[in-house]
Amino acid sequence: MDLLIQGVDIFDPVADRLLKKQDIKILDGIIREVGEDLQEEGLPTCQAPGSYVFPGLVDVHVHFRDPGQTHKEDLMSGSQAALAGGFSQVICMANTAPAIDSPQRVEAFYKKAQASPIDLHTVAGLTKNLKGQELTDLEGLAQAGAVGFSDDGFPLADPSLLYEAMVRARALDLPISLHEEDPAFIGKPGVNAGPVAQDLNHPGASSLAEEVLIARDGAMALDTGCKLDIQHLSTRLGAQLVKFYRDQGAQIVAEVTPHHFSLTEESLLEWGSLAKVNPPIRREEDRQALVQGLKDGSLSLIASDHAPHTLDEKAYPLTHAPSGMVGLETALALGHTLLVLGGHLSMMDLVKKMSLNPARFYKLDLPSLEPGQRANLCLFDPKKTWTIGPETFKGKSQNSPFMGYKVTGQVQGVFTKNHWHEINL
Repeated sequence: MDLLIQGVDIFDPVADRLLKKQDIKILDGIIREVGEDLQEEGLPTCQAPGSYVFPGLVDVHVHFRDPGQTHKEDLMSGSQAALAGGFSQVICMANTAPAIDSPQRVEAFYKKAQASPIDLHTVAGLTKNLKGQELTDLEGLAQAGAVGFSDDGFPLADPSLLYEAMVRARALDLPISLHEEDPAFIGKPGVNAGPVAQDLNHPGASSLAEEVLIARDGAMALDTGCKLDIQHLSTRLGAQLVKFYRDQGAQIVAEVTPHHFSLTEESLLEWGSLAKVNPPIRREEDRQALVQGLKDGSLSLIASDHAPHTLDEKAYPLTHAPSGMVGLETALALGHTLLVLGGHLSMMDLVKKMSLNPARFYKLDLPSLEPGQRANLCLFDPKKTWTIGPETFKGKSQNSPFMGYKVTGQVQGVFTKNHWHEINL
């Protein structure tokens, strides 16, 4: 497809370069020229003065519930949610039904994913049926196209098994991503252990559940050289542990979700189960520590942990409602509003944490905006103020505690896989 985008500020994280008031000429899905006052008669044109262009975003942690729970989300509906949020690549988790834990299931995923308007990737299960007892065929899974390994949702209790997995993953140069919640320190999941849990009469999840496993697994990552992704980090000490191991030379990163850098445990008093998530939203000091880690660079990834559930399921009593919330459609707007306009990150920093850094860590195509590269970009209006509401969500589910939240910055379109998707133009 051909397109001329005019009058935009271009954020290129690969070149670490900002170009102001530029035009981008795309021919046959390839960026052919970047410059001022570009013209070509007959070319479809998008005039967007004052808007930003940056690479299509990359989310390393989404749940598209396909196969097994496609009434909540599937690969195609999840792709529409991703486009609405500015994402052109996502990595799906393996905790489907059945789990993606064999080369044949990885191949089936990619066959189905070919119809998606974005680039879909998947991790594969670290252990068979995600039971934590026997490792999967990591080498065969990698050959089938898995971009990493994870039992997401299920922490790995056996350290010797995880150590063996790290040695094998290191040989493959692929990451292991871990859900770090030790059940020994969890009464019931989804709510931080503390005053709010007491008010709600809910046995909570202690921050120790996260911290003891990060301490253990960070040490093994340092010893083996394995690339380790700590999923959905939630605690102050957890952030300090990640920084410690990075400073020691470990190949360790941590995901920070928008709900963990935006909200505190008090949100459960307003939103109930819509704010119930594993690991739980914690205290203000934890939220501030996550923001600080993003600011100083020790925390380098922002991921949504997009977890669709039906509103009927979320209406169950707090102790029985499932944990998780959708996040693809709102992640960028929340990051821009709270982190960039809040004075914590530059726009380039945000773009790096939502595109370049995740793509680089998972060995995906780097999101370059140089001429000659495949066009893979997001058009974003940084001044548009809007309110998150039911119409925001383009996937099948709307389980979000951000309903009614006013944000600034809105996706206008995404160009990916040789197609231009207008979102809010």
